[in-house]
Amino acid sequence: MPKPFINSLSESDISRLIEMAWEDRTPFDAIEKSFGLSEPQVIELMRSQLKRSSFELWRKRVTGRATKHIALRSKEVQRAFCPTQYKNK
Repeated sequence: MPKPFINSLSESDISRLIEMAWEDRTPFDAIEKSFGLSEPQVIELMRSQLKRSSFELWRKRVTGRATKHIALRSKEVQRAFCPTQYKNK
Protein backbone atom coordinates (compact mmCIF):
# COMPACT_ATOMS: atom_id res chain seq x y z
CA MET A 1 0.00 0.00 0.00
CA PRO A 2 1.49 3.38 -1.02
CA LYS A 3 2.45 5.77 1.72
CA PRO A 4 0.50 9.09 2.02
CA PHE A 5 3.49 11.13 0.83
CA ILE A 6 3.52 9.16 -2.43
CA ASN A 7 -0.19 9.78 -3.00
CA SER A 8 0.35 13.52 -2.64
CA LEU A 9 2.77 13.65 -5.61
CA SER A 10 1.68 14.09 -9.21
CA GLU A 11 2.79 11.64 -11.90
CA SER A 12 5.21 14.20 -13.28
CA ASP A 13 6.65 14.84 -9.77
CA ILE A 14 7.17 11.11 -9.25
CA SER A 15 8.83 10.83 -12.65
CA ARG A 16 11.19 13.74 -11.93
CA LEU A 17 11.93 12.44 -8.45
CA ILE A 18 12.87 9.01 -9.84
CA GLU A 19 15.06 10.71 -12.44
CA MET A 20 16.83 12.73 -9.74
CA ALA A 21 17.29 9.63 -7.58
CA TRP A 22 18.99 7.80 -10.47
CA GLU A 23 21.31 10.73 -11.24
CA ASP A 24 24.69 10.12 -9.63
CA ARG A 25 25.40 13.75 -8.81
CA THR A 26 22.01 14.70 -7.39
CA PRO A 27 22.25 14.33 -3.60
CA PHE A 28 19.34 13.22 -1.46
CA ASP A 29 19.47 16.66 0.16
CA ALA A 30 18.56 18.27 -3.20
CA ILE A 31 15.62 15.88 -3.55
CA GLU A 32 14.49 16.75 -0.04
CA LYS A 33 14.76 20.47 -0.79
CA SER A 34 12.78 20.09 -4.04
CA PHE A 35 10.11 17.62 -2.92
CA GLY A 36 10.25 17.54 0.88
CA LEU A 37 11.04 13.81 0.99
CA SER A 38 13.76 12.43 3.25
CA GLU A 39 16.19 9.75 2.06
CA PRO A 40 14.13 6.91 3.65
CA GLN A 41 11.00 8.27 1.93
CA VAL A 42 12.82 8.38 -1.43
CA ILE A 43 13.89 4.78 -0.88
CA GLU A 44 10.28 3.82 -0.11
CA LEU A 45 9.05 5.63 -3.22
CA MET A 46 11.66 3.93 -5.39
CA ARG A 47 10.73 0.54 -3.90
CA SER A 48 7.07 1.11 -4.73
CA GLN A 49 7.59 2.55 -8.23
CA LEU A 50 10.37 0.37 -9.68
CA LYS A 51 10.49 -3.30 -10.56
CA ARG A 52 12.25 -5.30 -7.86
CA SER A 53 15.36 -5.87 -9.97
CA SER A 54 15.58 -2.17 -10.89
CA PHE A 55 15.15 -1.16 -7.25
CA GLU A 56 17.90 -3.55 -6.14
CA LEU A 57 20.21 -2.24 -8.86
CA TRP A 58 19.50 1.35 -7.80
CA ARG A 59 20.08 0.59 -4.09
CA LYS A 60 23.37 -1.13 -4.88
CA ARG A 61 24.37 1.87 -6.99
CA VAL A 62 23.57 4.60 -4.43
CA THR A 63 24.55 2.87 -1.19
CA GLY A 64 27.60 4.64 0.15
CA ARG A 65 28.00 6.77 -3.00
CA ALA A 66 29.65 10.00 -1.90
CA THR A 67 27.89 12.10 -4.54
CA LYS A 68 24.44 11.12 -3.22
CA HIS A 69 25.23 12.35 0.29
CA ILE A 70 26.44 15.91 0.77
CA ALA A 71 28.28 14.99 3.98
CA LEU A 72 30.42 12.49 2.02
CA ARG A 73 31.05 14.79 -0.96
CA SER A 74 34.24 16.61 -1.67
CA LYS A 75 33.92 20.30 -0.78
CA GLU A 76 35.15 21.07 -4.31
CA VAL A 77 31.90 19.82 -5.87
CA GLN A 78 29.48 22.75 -6.02
CA ARG A 79 27.02 21.44 -8.61
CA ALA A 80 24.31 18.80 -8.55
CA PHE A 81 24.81 17.48 -12.08
CA CYS A 82 27.53 16.64 -14.57
CA PRO A 83 28.44 19.60 -16.85
CA THR A 84 27.66 17.48 -19.94
CA GLN A 85 24.32 16.23 -18.61
CA TYR A 86 22.19 19.06 -19.97
CA LYS A 87 23.17 19.81 -23.53
CA ASN A 88 22.00 22.94 -25.31
CA LYS A 89 19.74 22.19 -28.24
